[in-house]
Amino acid sequence: MTLHQGDCVHLTSDEHLYQVIGVDDHLNRCWVRRWPMARHGSPVFEISLHLVDGQGQPNAGHPSPS
Repeated sequence: MTLHQGDCVHLTSDEHLYQVIGVDDHLNRCWVRRWPMARHGSPVFEISLHLVDGQGQPNAGHPSPS
């Protein structure tokens, strides 16, 4: 599975949607936050890539880079 910053994913632990903030392929870790963000932001947390369910959905409402 290839994840990129800004992708939206589900985790194996629940049905909510999360936005990928960063990925460390060497350590099999990524940082995510709940999407859409809460009014005052959503906390970012680190999780194993093994706990990410399925492929990332690009661009959580952000325009594509040209």
